[in-house]
Amino acid sequence: MTATPETAAPATTPTFLETVAVYFKPRVLIVLFLGFSAGLPLALSGSTLLFWAAEVGVNLKTIGLFALVGTPYTIKFLWAPIVDALDVPILARWLGRRRAWLLLTQLLLMVAILFLGANDPATAPAVVALGALMVATASATQDIVIDAFRIESLDENEQAAGMASYVAAYRVGMLASSAGALYVVSGFEALGFTKSGAWSAGYAAMAALVLVGMLTTLVATEPEKSAKAEAIHGRETPVARLKRTISGAFVDFFTYDGVLVAIVVLVFVVLFKFTDALAGVMTGPFAVDLGFSRTEYANIVKGVGLIALLAGGFAGGYIARALPLAASLWIGGILQSVANLAFSWLAVMGHDLMWLTVAITVENFTSAIGTVMFVAYLSALCRNPLHTATQYALLTALAAVGRTYLSAGAGYVADATGWMWFFVICALAGLPSLLLLWWLQTKGHFAKLAPKKS
Repeated sequence: MTATPETAAPATTPTFLETVAVYFKPRVLIVLFLGFSAGLPLALSGSTLLFWAAEVGVNLKTIGLFALVGTPYTIKFLWAPIVDALDVPILARWLGRRRAWLLLTQLLLMVAILFLGANDPATAPAVVALGALMVATASATQDIVIDAFRIESLDENEQAAGMASYVAAYRVGMLASSAGALYVVSGFEALGFTKSGAWSAGYAAMAALVLVGMLTTLVATEPEKSAKAEAIHGRETPVARLKRTISGAFVDFFTYDGVLVAIVVLVFVVLFKFTDALAGVMTGPFAVDLGFSRTEYANIVKGVGLIALLAGGFAGGYIARALPLAASLWIGGILQSVANLAFSWLAVMGHDLMWLTVAITVENFTSAIGTVMFVAYLSALCRNPLHTATQYALLTALAAVGRTYLSAGAGYVADATGWMWFFVICALAGLPSLLLLWWLQTKGHFAKLAPKKS
């Protein structure tokens, strides 16, 4: 058997203390706070806005149309090349390429949130929809920059820990702008504010929380890789940079390992989280069909489920830090597939709160582990700082195919097979990605992605 870098000279496994210590490195802590900044706006143009609209009597048809304002999150790859290719005037000279874009998007985000909160869904639904679209666009652009910043600033063995920290803080940010925002609005009403005034003040308070991300941007240092790319920018016109960014993102990807491996990688990206997506679409309807109330289900998802999700993220970071990337993906892929069998068992047990809690806990814990491994892999694929944002945005858009389109037939499968066998099928849906993982490993794909020894 021919030795490869992964088999011939395995890296020394870090101790538990070394693995924990990575979470306290300044660069990882920066990513943690940026995660909060990324998670904060999501509910403000989503669930919190819909709650506000329903509370002031907006009709259900209009409320449903508000969901369209989330479109920028799904098409952000279209303007990601602009973030890679163009530098923000003045700010780029002061802060550097990535931090300039971060500060700009955060300023725009704060203004958009204030504009959204200053209008009333009952009297100006079109203006509110425009404000929500502005929030979503600024937020999606911030996501593009944060992803590029994280990939370029963290070493390969810090990526998983950075992602685990990012996901945990992202959830906290979402909680602050959903349940937290509702508490703040109730507090302003208790102080004597009118309903409209309380909501405007609540959104203003959420806009103030954007300062967390802005201060983090100012404290952070520009990634070294980005600084090198910025030097190359100075030798080209903006139009030339944009053309090279778009073409280079594809050329680099397809020439690095060859076209065949690149195509298999893209299929693997689509399929790796498919087992999760297929089951996730029907988890809510499954709980309703078994007779669980909205409150019972929500309490478990937002309580124990959230804790399991955060714990799984940090566990995934620990595993990815201790093991090679391919081994981490094997663990994540197998665990997230097998976890679906917990729902199969729940289908046999019927209405049982304890088993619902177990199933959701197991699913959230293993799904978070798989997600951390998967994001670490996507990050490793983005090697060139000249188009990190473009490549990562395209890969995440491709990953959404399984969640958005391939899982669209889940209801038909569940109706035809029954709940127990449906979740068995969901578990088996993880097998194709594991076969592709094995093939990629035999081709030395992961050995090439491993960090170079200095």
